[in-house]
Amino acid sequence: MNTAINTRNIKVMNRFDVTSRLVAKLENGEAVIGGIGNTNFDLWAAGHRPQNFYMLGSMGLAFPIALGVALAQPDRRVFALEGDGSLLMQLGALSTIASLKPTNLIMVVMDNGIYQITGAQPTPAASVADIVAIAIGSGLSNSAWAADEEDFERLVEAAMSTAEPSLIAVRIDDKPGVGATRRDPVQIRERFMHGLGVREPL
Repeated sequence: MNTAINTRNIKVMNRFDVTSRLVAKLENGEAVIGGIGNTNFDLWAAGHRPQNFYMLGSMGLAFPIALGVALAQPDRRVFALEGDGSLLMQLGALSTIASLKPTNLIMVVMDNGIYQITGAQPTPAASVADIVAIAIGSGLSNSAWAADEEDFERLVEAAMSTAEPSLIAVRIDDKPGVGATRRDPVQIRERFMHGLGVREPL
């Protein structure tokens, strides 16, 4: 029996637009971890902040890094932005997050069903894998698909006032990211640590 959620009626949105809507809601020094490629290109373009961390080169680590930040700074709201392909490479992170229950962690999955950076090969999310069903099955009960942009904003606001980890999945188009992240790992790390108040600027 197929119990996967039917996502055919969910609006296909634009990653940069959705990211911009999220960034517009950040008012209290929230940390944001951007996954590799277009996810962090759009995060950079939507509003560069010292509390943003931009992944470079390693797929699937946005959620684990965000988990570490959330546990280290429980009074700070932490967002993690990840693509479907990257998440599918690191699914074990979902059950770990569900087990540790960081109340300040909000995960956003940008699902376009392709490995966009490497040539638009289809991911399993394009045909058989339902990201939200996987998250719920991993123990993250506060997980949902965003039906459209307004619903996405509603889900973000609800997650920001909920005392449990949350996951929001968004169907996105295949438009490339806006701009490009400056590829300086040391600068990214140092700026982020300064932004979180754990290190003085270089």
